[in-house]
Amino acid sequence: MSEPFLSVIIPTYNRAEKLEKCLRALRGQSLASESFEVLVVDDGSTDSTPQVLKQWAGEFPGLIALHQKNAGQGNARNKALKEARGQVVLFIGDDIYTQEGFLAEHVQFHQEHPEKEYACLGLTEWDPSQKITLFMEWLVQGGPQFAYHQLQPGGEASFWYFYTSNLSLKKDLLLKDSFDPDFRAYGWEDIELGYRLTQKGMKLLYKPEALAYHDHFMEEASLKERMIGVGKSALLFQKKQPAVAVVPTGFKKIILRLISSWPMLALSFPFKRFYWYLLSKRYFLQGIRSI
Repeated sequence: MSEPFLSVIIPTYNRAEKLEKCLRALRGQSLASESFEVLVVDDGSTDSTPQVLKQWAGEFPGLIALHQKNAGQGNARNKALKEARGQVVLFIGDDIYTQEGFLAEHVQFHQEHPEKEYACLGLTEWDPSQKITLFMEWLVQGGPQFAYHQLQPGGEASFWYFYTSNLSLKKDLLLKDSFDPDFRAYGWEDIELGYRLTQKGMKLLYKPEALAYHDHFMEEASLKERMIGVGKSALLFQKKQPAVAVVPTGFKKIILRLISSWPMLALSFPFKRFYWYLLSKRYFLQGIRSI
């Protein structure tokens, strides 16, 4: 049996219904089935995820189901990397729904850029079938979710855009580098790996034609927990990569405290996007102070 060219890696945790939609979309890809495999790592789910994977194993020849005790998505991806057979690995989430030509776009990129150091960043947009609120629009247009609007198609992206919701790279790039297991909270285990790979010559190019949809409804109430976690992980990132300034100090920290104070938040409340920006900074600083 020949080895696949592409290995799709998906960590999952208690999202059985979304995972099933994700797998259905991958099963319907235009790329020949023998050209790719899908490795799903169940990160200690307590819902029906194991049953879903067992059912799909019989319908999806290229599906490989792996299981571990809950240890975070970085550890889950590392587990899958050890089993992946493809020359190229593609990271997506369990709530990512791919378009029919999605895998073919990633494969085409790597055929056009066979050099080891080239990686492909695809475009992730909100799932149009869900309600997209003003808050969700802000998250991807100035908020802490994505910043694709700052990129040019075909242009190079920095390590800050190492978004593992839709990103592929040569497996050889990851032989000596993988996700740091110390990161458990949202938002930094992928950026930290992207930084290390960039330091070793990785070139991340943006290809919006590799489009996938993100099914994750988010409300303003989720911002506090999210940004406190980002703050905590920022401290860990700073410790591991001291050359990159991610934790504000001195005058910058004073300014952030002032603009995110309750009086400023009250004044900015009618201007929702600005209000959310200030609120996110307040919670970020709270996360930094919590350790």
